[in-house]
Amino acid sequence: MSELVYPPVIAAAKTMFRVLDLRLTVEGSHHVPHTGGAVLASNHVSYLDFIFCGYGAHESRRLVRFMAKHEVFAHKVSGPLMRGMKHIPVDRRAGAGSYNAAVSALRRGEVVGVFPEATISRSFTVKELKSGAARMAQQAGVPLLPVAVWGTQRLWTKGRPKNLTRRHTPITILLGEPIDPAEWPDTNAMTVELKSRLSALVDRAQREYPDQPAGPEDAWWQPAHLGGTAPTLEEAAELDRRGRRTAAS
Repeated sequence: MSELVYPPVIAAAKTMFRVLDLRLTVEGSHHVPHTGGAVLASNHVSYLDFIFCGYGAHESRRLVRFMAKHEVFAHKVSGPLMRGMKHIPVDRRAGAGSYNAAVSALRRGEVVGVFPEATISRSFTVKELKSGAARMAQQAGVPLLPVAVWGTQRLWTKGRPKNLTRRHTPITILLGEPIDPAEWPDTNAMTVELKSRLSALVDRAQREYPDQPAGPEDAWWQPAHLGGTAPTLEEAAELDRRGRRTAAS
């Protein structure tokens, strides 16, 4: 498969990392198979998570095809890039087509990236997961890898102004051991296991993170259970419900 767009985009991203002097910590990249299909299932705290989740597969020389909402592909700037990198558009009105495209990519030996929470978690803790990641892994017969990203919310997240010029930000990327779908024939049980492993990775990334908020006004990026001022999981769910009602009105 020819790759004319993805390599230059990766080069640009790595240049951004150097210019901003991001303090990247990547662990567990050896879990990404060097050949064959795999599903990377990441938590979601930032609009930039796909960049860093994909970077976690860089050591294995794999290009990750992310599932992303259809609107991103319709944009005049991001659309050509997304199509050129062979990412997978998700149209929620016709979800079966997106799902089938992802399964086909996995069967061709591609690595597919998924955010099973579906939307950014305002609480910066793992929300309930959709079962699609587990179902795709089972149907294609490929491993499912939990991926935790942390620190990315400090650059750009929901409800906060983006700060893409912020320098020296620590970014943590932890890739967990693969879940073998043959050992988890029940999709719901596999999804529960994914959430357990993903939550443990996120908790570790948060507790080992080298930075702390500079003061009360900077505590917004820290989850409530660690003393931050981010909304709790319940408060975040209410904010999401209000957002949906506003968008529908």
